[in-house]
Amino acid sequence: MGLYNINLEEVLKKNKAVPTTKALLNSLDLIWNKEHQKDISLLKRIKLKPTKNLPNNHFEIDKLVSENIYHISDIKKLCIDYRLRFLSTHYFKGEIPFEAISKIKDLERTHETAFYNFKVIAPSKLFKLENADDPLLFIPLGNDYYYFVHKWGGDLKPWRKAWAWCFKSFENLMVLCLLVSLLLTALIPQGLFTNEKMSASVYFFEYLFMFKSVVAVVMFYGFSKGKNFNTAIWNSKYFN
Repeated sequence: MGLYNINLEEVLKKNKAVPTTKALLNSLDLIWNKEHQKDISLLKRIKLKPTKNLPNNHFEIDKLVSENIYHISDIKKLCIDYRLRFLSTHYFKGEIPFEAISKIKDLERTHETAFYNFKVIAPSKLFKLENADDPLLFIPLGNDYYYFVHKWGGDLKPWRKAWAWCFKSFENLMVLCLLVSLLLTALIPQGLFTNEKMSASVYFFEYLFMFKSVVAVVMFYGFSKGKNFNTAIWNSKYFN
């Protein structure tokens, strides 16, 4: 009888213990529960109120993607231009998507650490602001630098920057009032306030009257609603 060589791989496959369906499901269930608990723990850390007692974030510098690093001045300009806020995720009332959780877990595995003090850029309506559409999630690096993690939601409307420009500062708001007053003055029928023929002086006085009226309405609305300029609210946790 001839002798044959033994293929160890084939013997291993033959002797492999095939798990039952129940055992396989139980094993998968344990893995899922373990990951689910990690997700819950991470969400709690994301929603923690920022305090001085929280640990500092430690990154492996050579493992950072440079294009995801932003200085506070870059973030401030974006918030002012589009009337957004840059606040702790503790005040964020929107949902943190699974993709963001997954990216944070990957970063924590890569850098072998746990992160704290998360911050997010979003419109005011997405924050639970204290009384005194498109979030971007960041982790502080230190020295006024932040590491971009994830963006979710839809893009901002193209007209939002133009709209936000009007409330960027007091000077911008006055320019808006001047333009609106000019438009409204042009719509006033001739002879409505005087029987005199329309002249430059009459038009100028009508324009001044309209400008004062527009400013009064804007000021009343602004004060009654507690509104403020973009430069004042971009990192404020208060309504006004």
